[in-house]
Amino acid sequence: MKKFMDQHFLLNTETAVKLYENAAVSSPIFDFHCHLDPKEVWENKSYENITQIWLGGDHYKWRTMRMHGIGEQYITGDAADWEKFAAWAETIPYLIGNPVYHWTHLELKMYFGIDKVLSPDTAREIWEECNQKLQTPEFTARGLIERSNVKFIGTTDDPISTLEYHQLLKNDDTFKTIIAPTFRPDGAMFIERPTFASWIEKLSQVSGVNVDSFDALLAALKQRVAYFHENGGRASDHDIQSMEYVESTKQEIEEIFNKRLSGLELTTNELVSYRYYLLKELGKMYAEKQWVMQLHMGAMRNNNSRMKELLGNDVGFDSVGETNMAEGLSRFLDSLDQENALPRTVLFNLNQKDNVMLAGMMGNFYEEGIPGKVQLGSGWWFLDHIDGMERQMKDFANVGLLSHFIGMLTDSRSFLSYARHDYFRRILCNLLGEWVENGLAPNDMNHMEQMVRNICYDNAEKYFLKR
Repeated sequence: MKKFMDQHFLLNTETAVKLYENAAVSSPIFDFHCHLDPKEVWENKSYENITQIWLGGDHYKWRTMRMHGIGEQYITGDAADWEKFAAWAETIPYLIGNPVYHWTHLELKMYFGIDKVLSPDTAREIWEECNQKLQTPEFTARGLIERSNVKFIGTTDDPISTLEYHQLLKNDDTFKTIIAPTFRPDGAMFIERPTFASWIEKLSQVSGVNVDSFDALLAALKQRVAYFHENGGRASDHDIQSMEYVESTKQEIEEIFNKRLSGLELTTNELVSYRYYLLKELGKMYAEKQWVMQLHMGAMRNNNSRMKELLGNDVGFDSVGETNMAEGLSRFLDSLDQENALPRTVLFNLNQKDNVMLAGMMGNFYEEGIPGKVQLGSGWWFLDHIDGMERQMKDFANVGLLSHFIGMLTDSRSFLSYARHDYFRRILCNLLGEWVENGLAPNDMNHMEQMVRNICYDNAEKYFLKR
C-alpha cells in the first residue's frame, strides 16, 4: 500500500518516476494565465497567517466550504482568521476525492514541509507552524515565486490599466521573473453591463481617444494593445460564455454600439452580433502584434443572483455551461484565417464533452513554421483534476500532437498555487510512463524526457514569446 502524498504520489510505474525526477522536477514554470496581482509582487507582500495567503480570494476553497454547510461568516465574512482556518480544517476530511484535497496537502508539504493531514485535530498545530514560517523572507510574494522556479507570469489586466506595477517590476533588476500583462477587454465586450458607460469614459481618458463611436472604440483599443505590447504584453484573454458567430456589417455594429452608448437596452441578437464582430477586430490586432489569443469558453457565471448581489462577481457561484460551440467557433476562426489574420490561439473548454471537438478544430488551421498554432488548453477550472487532465491529454494525443502541448496554467490568485503545476506534471509523467511500460510508446528515455520538458515549459515559452 502506498503512503498518502509520498514522494511518488500519482507516479505508478518506474518509468513515471524516472520521467518525473529526471525531467519534470527541474523544469521551470511558464505561468501564462493567472490572476496574481502585480502590485503584491512589486510590494513583495507578506502574510500574517495562513488564512490570508490560503483562503483569501480562493473561490475553489470557498465553494467546498459552502457545500459542507459552513456559514458565510467563516468564508468571506468577518470571522477571525483563526476561525476561518478552523472552518477550513473542519471541511478538509470531507474533501477526499476532490483535487482541492490534494492541492491542500501538496502546498503544505512543498512550501511548509508539513506531512500531517489537515483536520480539526491537527489544525492548531499546522496553523502555528505555518504562521511561524510565513514570517520569513522565503514566504513573501517574491520569495514564493522564486522558490517555485517561475520564469514567466501572465497576469490578467483590464485595457484601462496603467500597468504601473508591471513597469516598476520590469525596471527592477533584483527580480528576474517576467511579469507580463494580458489584455482582458471584458469592458468592451460585455456592453450590456451597468458599468459600460463609466468604463468607456475611463478608456477615453487613458487612450486619449474620445470614444463616441464604434470606430473610436476600435482606435482606442488598438492604442491600448500597442501600450500593452510596449509593456511586455504578448497575449489576450477572453471570457467566452457561448461561441456564436453572426455575419454583420460595420454599419449594423455601429448602430448597435450607438444604441447602447445612448443608454438603451440591446436584444440578445444584437449582443451576439456586436460581441463577435468586435472579437474578430481584436483578433486582427493581436495577429498584427503576433500575440496569442486565449479563449476561455463555457463558463456559466453568477448563477446565484442573491449571492451576487451580496458579494459580487467571482466568489464561487459559477459552474459548467452546456453550449454547442463547434460551428460558431469554426466560422469565427475561419473568418480570421481568410484574411490571414488568425493569431496563435488557445482554446480552453470547461465542459469535458468538448475536448475532442476542440482537439479536432486545432488541425483545421495552421501556419508554416509554428508547431501547434491552434492549441487545446489544459484542463481548466472544473477540469483541473486527475480525470480531467488525463482525458484532456489523451484526447489531445488521439486527435493531434501531444508533443506540442503548451501545458499547465495556474488560473489562481494564490502564490501557493504553483503546487498545481507539480500535480499536473505528476499526472503527465504517470500517463507517459504507463504508455511506455504498456508498449504504447518506445522506451527511449532521452526522447520521452525531452517531451516532458517541452510540455512542462519549453513549448509554452516558444509559443508565447516566439523563441
